[in-house]
Amino acid sequence: MSSLSSPDTPNSLGVPNDAAAARRLASAAAHAAAVKRRERLAQWHLLFIVVVVLGPLVIYPLVRLVLLSLSGAHGFSGQAYATFFGNPDTRGVIGTTLGILFASASLASLLGVALAALLFFKPFPGARMVTRFLELFVAFPSFLVAFTLIFLYGSQGSVSIGLQRLFNLQAPPLDFLFGIGGVVLAEVVFYTPFVVRPTLASFALLDQRLIEAARSLGANGMMVAFRVILPLAWPGIAAGTILCFLLTLNEFGILLVLGSAHLITLPVAIYSAATVDLDLPTAAAGAVVMLLMSLSLYALYRRVNSRKEKGAGHGR
Repeated sequence: MSSLSSPDTPNSLGVPNDAAAARRLASAAAHAAAVKRRERLAQWHLLFIVVVVLGPLVIYPLVRLVLLSLSGAHGFSGQAYATFFGNPDTRGVIGTTLGILFASASLASLLGVALAALLFFKPFPGARMVTRFLELFVAFPSFLVAFTLIFLYGSQGSVSIGLQRLFNLQAPPLDFLFGIGGVVLAEVVFYTPFVVRPTLASFALLDQRLIEAARSLGANGMMVAFRVILPLAWPGIAAGTILCFLLTLNEFGILLVLGSAHLITLPVAIYSAATVDLDLPTAAAGAVVMLLMSLSLYALYRRVNSRKEKGAGHGR
């Protein structure tokens, strides 16, 4: 009698064991080769994106910007940064930029969270239409909001003229748009929807059973909001808030339309240095400073957003 381990002994399918093993090895080798081909193709795709897309559109301009900020009459120099930070107006410009940033982004964040809570937890007739409008609103250019406010609340706007005629006033009663008040108002109006959408998405991931359990235990609306909803939804709210700060920091269109000669922010100062003073190295130095601020906010946004996605994954 032949041994059971003989290579010629057929298996249950009538195929010799050595033939089955050879087929398994061939299948494993083909799978490994296919995986290597996909990895090699993915590497070529990545290289193509870096060289053809990111290279000329992102990497090269950024490298040129940094090199320009470090250029001097005799080669590399930090003179542009010394000129930028040595300018006595720079501190005021940065202070104005941060003041408008925190005022606009904070108000937009608070309003966006409140509006999202109203739309999600207290839906009213037309709430779905309002949500769709807010989603469409983010596609509008920011300067369009500034011009809309001018047509409504400017000194010659329809609302201002209407109030003047209604109360028989000698001068238009509304005259605040071309300054910090108008800039903050326009940025709050424009960037509030950027907070509403991620907050709504965060609310949608909440376990409604926890909210119902808290209510059944006698918790009122404020307790449910601050002790149940906010602790669970804060990653999404924080991500939307940081995104609002990031976008507000880089805002230029509203500032260009509603800013006055006395309201100089960092983007406007960079634009003025490049186009009016023709001081490209100093403008590049300011742009690098602003880029570092934006990248810091973006890194914080990515970190908070990744924590939100992990929390959503655990929740599922």
